[in-house]
Amino acid sequence: CQRASWEGHRGGCTFDLERKLERERGRLEEEDPAIGDACFVLGNLYYQQNRFDEAEERFEEALRICLVVVGEGSESVAILCANLGKIYDRQGRLDDGLRMQKRALRVYRRVHGDGHYTIADSLYSIGNLLWRKGELERAMGKYEEAHAMYVGLHGEDHENVAKVLGNMANVLKDQGKGAEALAMQQKALDIKRRTLGSDSDDFVASLLNLGAANRGQGMLDEALARFEEGLGIVRRIHPERSVTEGKFLEGIGNVYSQQGRHEDAFAWWRKAHRMYRK
Repeated sequence: CQRASWEGHRGGCTFDLERKLERERGRLEEEDPAIGDACFVLGNLYYQQNRFDEAEERFEEALRICLVVVGEGSESVAILCANLGKIYDRQGRLDDGLRMQKRALRVYRRVHGDGHYTIADSLYSIGNLLWRKGELERAMGKYEEAHAMYVGLHGEDHENVAKVLGNMANVLKDQGKGAEALAMQQKALDIKRRTLGSDSDDFVASLLNLGAANRGQGMLDEALARFEEGLGIVRRIHPERSVTEGKFLEGIGNVYSQQGRHEDAFAWWRKAHRMYRK
């Protein structure tokens, strides 16, 4: 940690926070809420840094303390279970992640009832885990529940509605329902355009995915239009150039290849290759 930036850095310095935690352990009881709070903060920081084993350790300690202090019916327990579920998902421990997300859902329902946004978020997370496990029908059921709740809470034009529609499209694609998946992706993209605006990385990612889906369905003109639109946006919002720009260049090359325009395809692929090397 450099002294010049210390004041701005110390709140996010895991080394400093770990030292503080050890000092707290020396003067407080093992299950003091202050230790649980410190573990929660550290868990979040480790998660943001993709240090999942360390995040798991801190969240598990925070959960143990929380259960002693406030019991299973606390929203804090639900939050910690949901966070652990996300970690297990990132670690590939899908069954453990599913178990934790279901536990979080049960607690959220006891705390808030069935109409709260946390219920929709939990249903969405459970759907993600079921999808990754290949349980497509069950995943779609959870996504449909989450979608209905998000629409009820926010209306049709909301980024969470678009988010769940995008994942429902993934399930449809995996079920071999390409045309239905494409229509749902288009709906999600239209919502993001209205809510997030076109100059956002999330919108750009959706354009890339929709272009690829158009190409997969043989809709080459539509795919080219998506890739060209996305390329223009990426160049505007990331003038320093990026891997994402390379992906759009590659996508355009792929379309030209399918159209039999092989010289054009190679020209665009070379541009993409140069981008990936930067």
